[in-house]
This record gives sequence, C-alpha cells and structure tokens, in this order.
Amino acid sequence: AYLGSHAGRRVLDGQIKLGDGETLSAVIWYSDLRQSTTLADQLPAAEFLNVLNAYFDCTAGAVLDHGGEVLRFIGDAVLAIFSVEGPGGAERAARMALAAARDAESRMTHKNADRRARDEPVLAFGLGLHVGDVMYGNIGVPERLEFSVIGPAANEACRLEGLTKEIGRTVVVSSAFKGLLHLEWESLGRHVLRGVAAEQEIFAPPAR
Repeated sequence: AYLGSHAGRRVLDGQIKLGDGETLSAVIWYSDLRQSTTLADQLPAAEFLNVLNAYFDCTAGAVLDHGGEVLRFIGDAVLAIFSVEGPGGAERAARMALAAARDAESRMTHKNADRRARDEPVLAFGLGLHVGDVMYGNIGVPERLEFSVIGPAANEACRLEGLTKEIGRTVVVSSAFKGLLHLEWESLGRHVLRGVAAEQEIFAPPAR
C-alpha cells in the first residue's frame, strides 16, 4: 500500500540502505492535476482532499489496473513506471501504459459527469509518457528513505507533461515512446522541453 509491489519486495529482500539501486529500462508516466492551486484556494480542505482522491483514482488507479507501479505522489502529480522486463519487452510496456492512459481519460469523463450533476467543478489532468533508462533505488537521508526513479528520462517525462498545458492536449508522448507502437500517431510538431538541449517531436495518441 505504501511502497508498491516492486519496491516492497526489495525492502523485504533487505535492499534498504541509502544508495541501494539499479538501472532499469521502463516506460515512465508523469501526470498532474490541472488548476489544482485554484481548486485548493476555492474549496474547503476536506472537499479538496476528495478532489485529489478522485483524480488519483482516475490516474494512479488506471496505472495499477494495467500493470504499472506507482512510485510517488508528488503533491497532485503521479510518477509511475511500466517495466520493460518480461515477455514482449518495451512494446508490451508501452501498450500497457497507453491502455492505462485511455482508461484514465475514460474514468475522468465518467467522474466529471457525476460532478456536473452535483454542480461541482470538473477535473482535468495532463500526462506525459516516455521510455528510457532510469536509476531506480533508495534516495533521501538515512532517517527517511524513498524508492523512486531519477535520471534524464524521468525528467523528460515530467517536461512532457508540462507541455500539455501549452498545447491543450491531455496526453502527449515522446518520439521514443511513439516508436514502440505502430499506430497512427498525430504529430504535434517539434518543441523544446525545459532543461533538454535539443528540440523533440511530440505526438498525441490516435483516436480509438
């Protein structure tokens, strides 16, 4: 419940020291709630907490139901991975992540229908999907450790999510992620991601 299945197994196996880690290849998911500052300012604390849980149910819930692992809740953001290990490798992981993204959108649509019926503000999120090598392990201080992923690929997933605000799309993916699945992707042009030197072509998933 607190660590996720992969991290939980590592703790039980004794990999609990600061700096314990490994490099792994994964599809990286980074999603963020839209207008969270405004909602937090407008709503009573208990109601805003319900909003966060509704959003996490749509996003983190979809990740878990499609075989991913939620690593961190960063305020109102979700950092998760889909490991490329196992049968099907990276293509399988990408299909799982894309299925989770579509499920998250569907959940949010149904959630918002109920919220409109109760005259409550509708919710929205942005999501960036990327694939690459990350360092997965224990970070923090000896008194307070956390399993997470770090590295350029994780940073780029975060920057991709930030781009959704500028271009008005819910889900965007990197060219590396797009290359894993032979689908009719929609090019959204080339963009500069903050902190990344070279421009990158960004894509939106095809309509179902």
